[in-house]
Amino acid sequence: MHVKTPEAIKQIEKGGKIIGKLLARLMKMCRPGVSTWDIDQAAEKMLIKAGGLPSFKGYRGGQGDKPFPSTICASLNNQLVHASASPSVFLRNGDIFSIDIGMEWPHKKNYRGFFTDTSVTIPIGHIPDNVKELLRVTRQALYVGIRAAKPGKTISDIGQAIENYVKSQGKYGIVRDLVGHGVGYEVHEEPRIPNFFDKGLQNWKLEPGMVLAIEPMISLGDYRVKTAADGWAIETADGSLCAHFEHTIIITKTGNKIATLRPEEKIK
Repeated sequence: MHVKTPEAIKQIEKGGKIIGKLLARLMKMCRPGVSTWDIDQAAEKMLIKAGGLPSFKGYRGGQGDKPFPSTICASLNNQLVHASASPSVFLRNGDIFSIDIGMEWPHKKNYRGFFTDTSVTIPIGHIPDNVKELLRVTRQALYVGIRAAKPGKTISDIGQAIENYVKSQGKYGIVRDLVGHGVGYEVHEEPRIPNFFDKGLQNWKLEPGMVLAIEPMISLGDYRVKTAADGWAIETADGSLCAHFEHTIIITKTGNKIATLRPEEKIK
């Protein structure tokens, strides 16, 4: 993982503040009858107006892969991540909807900007109590992971804190095939940041200037996932509902700073 320069940290903080505000605005659009495409198009316009560039649109996971078609990952219900927005997919009462958004900022000619990444899962209309609890546990798992990310601690400490918390809350599936990551100079950087204890990451110490995307992904059922027929969306293998929350954080000398904190977001 790169330790970012003071100038890079400044730009990541600015970009993170912008994307946090944008995500808060997008959340207000999420209601029954709205298409995921409408939300996606609003996101793209907001990002560009703010001087940024969508970092997911056109993204290729590997050589020969088709480019990702939308600005946001627009995942519904049993879709965990990487679902593309569509004009034919409408939000309905009882859905849970995850918006995952990344931005390169500032975007200028002949200038490589800096990357931030954040996500939230939103209830659409009325949802059952057990689904409300899924969202609460996943959101709180993010904050638990963030609190564990301090200089001198390790990447495995973050995963262990998240795993211990989720297991203390009941029977949930902690997804293992998808993990958080470093971010800043690129959309995805080393190291991988699992949401469970990984002994192999005990020696990866956190230092001031590191930038991490921490993102718990939790299901009401099994932890296993599969790729949908479109080659992009990742779904729970058993069809269970799942939630995803994410923030970009900066490791500081005394702890960390949440770059992508949304206005009025309350951390408990």
